[in-house]
Amino acid sequence: MSPVPETLRTAAGEINVADPVIVGVVNATPDSFSDRGDRSTAASIRHVEEHLANGAEVIEIGGESNVTNRPAVTPEEEISRILPVVSAAAEAGAVISIDTYKPAVARAALEAGAAIVNDISGGGNLELMGAAAEAGAGVVLMHTVVEPKTQRWDETAYPEGITAHQLSFFEQRLEALAGLGIDRDQVVIDPGPDFGKTPRQTVDSLKGLPELCGLGCPVMLAVSRKDFIGAINHRRPSERGPGTFAALAFGLDCGGRLLRVHDVAGTRDFLQVREALLGRTEVDPGLRIDEEIRREPPRDQGDGAGDDV
Repeated sequence: MSPVPETLRTAAGEINVADPVIVGVVNATPDSFSDRGDRSTAASIRHVEEHLANGAEVIEIGGESNVTNRPAVTPEEEISRILPVVSAAAEAGAVISIDTYKPAVARAALEAGAAIVNDISGGGNLELMGAAAEAGAGVVLMHTVVEPKTQRWDETAYPEGITAHQLSFFEQRLEALAGLGIDRDQVVIDPGPDFGKTPRQTVDSLKGLPELCGLGCPVMLAVSRKDFIGAINHRRPSERGPGTFAALAFGLDCGGRLLRVHDVAGTRDFLQVREALLGRTEVDPGLRIDEEIRREPPRDQGDGAGDDV
């Protein structure tokens, strides 16, 4: 087993990954699985600003939904979606990750200021990885056995057990990346919850996180609002917050470092309490809660709701 480095090398410099890192998701696409709200460019830029204000250290921008019942978009369309958002995030000083499996999109994003490439196709596209290598970018290496935008899962894919499969998969990919000049201190490992996996396979893969952390790369916990949580809780994406925090807590206990999330503010609050309980941050003996936030404000007597009882 190799120790996990305390820093991740990216095109924007080194990121401290010794402590949990919040990666805020920005979907510059009209058909995201988790958000059916305003997906205009202006809204995506506001989303970047909100994530940064709420404590995100990395902003991940994607211009194509990963849902399988939607057609793939052309590289040109994807670039037109993400480029204004990447540029705005770069102007704001954000460390930017681009979520794509298309070499042309990665190049455009890297030229506009992105520092990390998150490849949901599993790192097998040498042209894409070559673009990352040329830019000195960080790489998120996600596990999958299916092509993007195609089959949702393969129930027979892991006869040897999913953790053994993933260990072999990542070792092979890491060796290939090294041949391109991408070292392990530039790579983040993502076990790929839901990608080519049933809910049970995803749960089993997350149980193998301690072994994956032994590969010597920081591990990303990309569990936010995923289908395996919805399957367990029978909840829609907008209702999967509690399940997401449960999965994040488990993943952190197993050694995960990067938290890829939609709810940045909630994740910040979760981490603040967790770090205090673990003794990693000091709680001042004189700390007291401010009176204005101790209780919910009284109901507006003119709203027709009636008096509290």
